[in-house]
Amino acid sequence: MEKLVIEGGRPLTGTIRIHGAKNAALPILAASLMAEGVHIIENVPDLLDIRVMLEILSALGCEAALQDGAVRLNTATAHSYHVPEHLMKQMRSSIFLMGPLLARFGKVQVYQPGGCAIGERKIDLHLKGLASLGASIVESPETIVCEAEKLKGTEIVLDFPSVGATENIMMAAAMAEGQTTIYNAAREPEIQDLQNYLNAMGARIFGAGTDTITIEGVDHLTPCTYPIIPDRIVAGTFMIAAAATRGSITLENVCPSHLTSVTHVLRRLGAQIQTDGDSMYLSCSSRPKSIERIVTSPYPSFPTDLQSQIMVLLSLSEGLSIVKETIFEGRFRHVDELNRMGADIRTDLNTAFIRGVPRLYGAVVEATDLRAGAALVIAGLAGHGRTVVEQIHHIDRGYDRIEKMFNLLGARIIRTADVPDEAKHLLT
Repeated sequence: MEKLVIEGGRPLTGTIRIHGAKNAALPILAASLMAEGVHIIENVPDLLDIRVMLEILSALGCEAALQDGAVRLNTATAHSYHVPEHLMKQMRSSIFLMGPLLARFGKVQVYQPGGCAIGERKIDLHLKGLASLGASIVESPETIVCEAEKLKGTEIVLDFPSVGATENIMMAAAMAEGQTTIYNAAREPEIQDLQNYLNAMGARIFGAGTDTITIEGVDHLTPCTYPIIPDRIVAGTFMIAAAATRGSITLENVCPSHLTSVTHVLRRLGAQIQTDGDSMYLSCSSRPKSIERIVTSPYPSFPTDLQSQIMVLLSLSEGLSIVKETIFEGRFRHVDELNRMGADIRTDLNTAFIRGVPRLYGAVVEATDLRAGAALVIAGLAGHGRTVVEQIHHIDRGYDRIEKMFNLLGARIIRTADVPDEAKHLLT
């Protein structure tokens, strides 16, 4: 298995371009099934999850290829509504295919999705939404089969503003008969991107970015060329890493308005941040301050996908900080790994108490999920000595060769399967 070997203690400096958003690209690729023909999706990152989605689309009969940051996808040849089990288990986001396949073929068969082990993530809101549109659903412990001769618009009230459920319902309703209104919809920028993409294909969807989305069903969609928005979680990861290493970096290809909650927290911690169009500059030359309380909540509040990363920065702060996780109950698995590096973190159910320490130290640690892995890379960059991060296939699900991106900013990271002997030779 590949590992990352990190030589810590080097402030990050320089300029980095942020790649496209994985969480926007995946549902957009799924939505392409709804319009027969050739689609060009631009600014697509080369990630493990993207590769799995393209494999799924190929298995369904599409012609799919990723080259130079763009996906060329011919959906005219799609002929199957059955998502292969081995691919479904690799990526939870494959659940996005339910709405598009139901709209295209009137039937879909999938398996219970996989993904990161960060706690229970039920798909009941997806299934309730599709059932409200007229789909009949037969669910077993392994498979889910949905059928609908014709989907019909309706009013749907989500019990929780689930991103995935909002997007799945949007896609299915885009070609349903009549009008659909989603109340208590998720408001994430990725949902706005999906709306814009569907509308570029000829859909009539309004309100994404608010808690009420209206979809007027249409009979036909047409392929188009569309660029994916920048990845706000990747941008936030690099901002936090720069602050943790007491560096100064410029981010290009970002949407500052998508990062408001993150910049607010980082400024409270002592970072200086400036914005200029689609660029952001961050510097942090002194030890960060503690923050009394951070609570993860749906957008536009502080994102759960940056909770583990910000905890690294709080571990190095002066004083006591508290982080409350309200989205996923299993998202503190990185705490034990950070404590092995010298952090002082205690947890009680969904709340973490972080007492800042002057420094972290290199250790052999394990990435237990995607964002935990990113946090451990940040800890290794900020720590003293050498850190080895194992199980980095999790990290590859959301960061396009994270070591290359950080090395552009002056970090010293290598990817290797032979640790520590070969790594020692390469780092000298």
